[in-house]
Amino acid sequence: MRYAKRGPLRFTSHRDFARAFERALRRAAVPIAYSQGFTPHPKISYASAAPTGVGSEAEYLEIGLQAPVDPEQLRAALDAALSPGLDVLEAVIAGEGSLADRIDASRWQLELPGVDPGDAEKAVTAFLDSAEVLVERMTKQGRRTFDARAAVTRCALAGEPDLPSGAVGVRCAIIDLVVRQVTPAVRPDDVLSGLRVVAGLEPPVPPRVTRLAQGTLTAQGEIVDPLDADRGDVGIGGR
Repeated sequence: MRYAKRGPLRFTSHRDFARAFERALRRAAVPIAYSQGFTPHPKISYASAAPTGVGSEAEYLEIGLQAPVDPEQLRAALDAALSPGLDVLEAVIAGEGSLADRIDASRWQLELPGVDPGDAEKAVTAFLDSAEVLVERMTKQGRRTFDARAAVTRCALAGEPDLPSGAVGVRCAIIDLVVRQVTPAVRPDDVLSGLRVVAGLEPPVPPRVTRLAQGTLTAQGEIVDPLDADRGDVGIGGR
C-alpha cells in the first residue's frame, strides 16, 4: 500500500501511525493475518518511514491477509477509518520479493521560506562542487559525523512547489532533492546542515519538507514506483 502524511498529520510519529493503522484495520474489519507464537502480532511491514514532522506522498507498507480482498475496497475502507491527512492512496497485490528490496532512493521537496532563491542556488552549487560534506547528527549510538554529499544524486532549485505550503507573497527557495539509501541514512535535514556548512545557508524559519517519491533509482536518475510491478492484479490474498 501507498499512503500519505499531509498537513498537520506530518507531525505524526511512525509509532503513532502504526497504532492508528492497527485501529483502522480493526474498524474496517480487515481479515489481517497474525504471526505465530505466544504474542501474535498483525503481519504489517513498513518500508523506510519518513521522519516526524516531514510530509509525504509516498509512504509504503505491506500486510498479510487471511482471505482474499478487493484492493480498491480495502484501500477505501482503511482510508475512511483513518484521520484526514493520513490517506491511503493505493493498494495492490504483493508480488515476488519484499517491498524493502524495491526501495533504494527517495525524492524530496524542501521549501525554505524567507530564503532568496539566488542564495539557495549558490549554496547548492557549493554543496555539489564539494567532494565531501561532513555533518554531525545525534544518533542512538551518540553523536556521529558522516558525509552528506555522497548519497545525493540530485540537488537543484525547483520552480513552484507541487505541494504549496499556503504561504503567499513570501520569498521562498524550493530545492528538489534525490537521495540514495545508505548507511548511515542521509536525511533532508542532513543536506540542509550540509548547505549551512559549505555556504552558511540558514533559513530564518523551519523548512517545510515533503517526500514526493520512493523507489528504485534508474541510471537516468528517475525513481521507479515500487508498486509498478504489481499493478493490474485482481485481488489481494487471492494467489
